[in-house]
Amino acid sequence: MVMQDGGTVDVRPGTDPGRAAPEHRGAYLASGLCLALYAGTLLAWIVYGIAQGEGSVFDFLEGLFNPGASPMSQVLGPYEWSFTVVFAVTAGLALAQRRVARSAALLSGALLLAVSLREAVGLFDPGYRTQYAHDELGGWALATRGLGLVVALVVLAVLLPAAEGGTGERRRTGLGASWRRSSRICGVLLLLMGLARLGWTVRALTSSGTDVAHYLRGAVDGSVLGTLDLAASTEFTTIASVVTLLVLGALALRGRRDVRGALLLFAAVELYLTVRTVVWLTVTDFFNRSFETTEGAMSMATTAYGLAAMTSVVVLATGRGFGPYGGMLAEGLRTARTGRF
Repeated sequence: MVMQDGGTVDVRPGTDPGRAAPEHRGAYLASGLCLALYAGTLLAWIVYGIAQGEGSVFDFLEGLFNPGASPMSQVLGPYEWSFTVVFAVTAGLALAQRRVARSAALLSGALLLAVSLREAVGLFDPGYRTQYAHDELGGWALATRGLGLVVALVVLAVLLPAAEGGTGERRRTGLGASWRRSSRICGVLLLLMGLARLGWTVRALTSSGTDVAHYLRGAVDGSVLGTLDLAASTEFTTIASVVTLLVLGALALRGRRDVRGALLLFAAVELYLTVRTVVWLTVTDFFNRSFETTEGAMSMATTAYGLAAMTSVVVLATGRGFGPYGGMLAEGLRTARTGRF
């Protein structure tokens, strides 16, 4: 306690509201270790792909952002590259006992569970199981899938009950209005992006004569492609991204502060993939030809919106409105420090 301008200000260190409660530390530790292990496994596959490829490390690094730059045939794809970083960052936050890691880890676990269940469905096909037995990397690939399933189940099992309280305190300090406003903006941006992507997916399925049943089966059955591939299929990534955008958008629109970590990391992944798309459109000179048709112009508009929206979500999710000392609480602390009451 210190005296300042005739008033008393409490400067003793208190509990960090950004840290997990003591009773949940074991859950965060287990989740962090599991996600770190799986991130290391994916990194090992990435290194293996580089070592077996025809290009150099610099070719791979260029290929991270330019789809046409790298001549190497990679074991994993851009989704796996980005989620390797996501798993590693989330693991670090969980090991540091940061509350923001909870929703990010739950989202990671849910997506990892979906990928694992898709592969499990594929294993019911005898021909697909035979490929695992005869492929020289089949055992390692199956072990990776099995590890992903275990990690997903552990993360979901230990973190789902580890919800934090504090709603009453946020209301008393007035902090709720600040983070709720930022959350709702993020929710609107994600919902619009999800609806736009859903619209493009429906249009692609109905206008190109695609077998819709076969497409949907490809999203939930790993044997549909007919080859072993650790990289997720286009059908799965498209539908998973639409569902995630809509679910996260709905949660954020409700003003759920605990969804911040999931918003931040998924928006970062979407931003990376959108930037990669923009680079591809640039090097293929699609920009100059995009406005020749109405569909091309709408596609460019969707890409531009995705770039702006995901950037905005990342900025808002890292801003003070979501933080533990944002809004009126921060102003109150500054007032106390200056002695103005």
